[in-house]
Amino acid sequence: MRLLLLSRKLTGVFLPLLMILTVMLSSCGTTRPYVYMQGQFDTAQLSQVRIVEPIIQKGDLLNIIVYSDDPEATKIFNQPLIANASSTTTSGSSVNAEVTQANLGNSPTTPGYLVDENGNIEYQILNKLHVEGLTRSQLKDTLVAKLSHYLNNPYCTVRFLNFRFTMLGEIARPALYSIPSDRINIFEALALSGDITLYGRRENVSIIRENNGVREFGRIDLTKPEVINSPYFYLQQNDIVYIEQNKKKSIANDVVTLRNISIATAIVSTVALIYSILK
Repeated sequence: MRLLLLSRKLTGVFLPLLMILTVMLSSCGTTRPYVYMQGQFDTAQLSQVRIVEPIIQKGDLLNIIVYSDDPEATKIFNQPLIANASSTTTSGSSVNAEVTQANLGNSPTTPGYLVDENGNIEYQILNKLHVEGLTRSQLKDTLVAKLSHYLNNPYCTVRFLNFRFTMLGEIARPALYSIPSDRINIFEALALSGDITLYGRRENVSIIRENNGVREFGRIDLTKPEVINSPYFYLQQNDIVYIEQNKKKSIANDVVTLRNISIATAIVSTVALIYSILK
């Protein structure tokens, strides 16, 4: 008789706990996958993609290589080559280091020309050059015009050595990324940072951009094909991409909190009842 009474009491304790666990597991259903660029594509309109050339800003590191009909005379206008074995990234993260190393490999490069706080670079023979606010093409035209006084048929290449952008918010790997390139679109940036989490707003992505010392704010909808034509589709130097959280995130946090409280209450009640029975 005593064993039967004890069995009934234990059943009354564990049955509520079992119901709580069942509700908890049932609430963890599958989430609908998120998709990008949904809708009808207007091929004629979307094929005319306008690529905005990045603007040179303070803190940029530029790679400039000069060529001419006289290679010996050209040497003085080029920096010496160095190895990339110790190449690192601005954020210092292992992810960025792997990305940079994968793109650069072990090929030699130049130390680069740093754009100082006044927007200038120190260039051999030509001395100070104001480059802030110029595009790569404009800087090449400027250099060719000045080098024409010293070289026959000069031409040059200009590229960024530290193209940087920041990914923040509901992103898998928020960080400051540095890549050895001067062009990356928003989808490539998302792939690099692990994509948006299930709680991120893909239809309202914020981009903070600085143009000539003035900050501007833009928004893009990644769920629409028209995002390709946005001036923010291609990121520029030092852009900040912020992914807002959706309403599901706050609801999920509330559900988890209530679930934890319910489980903790059930466990405490169970332990207390078992203790009173055994006593």
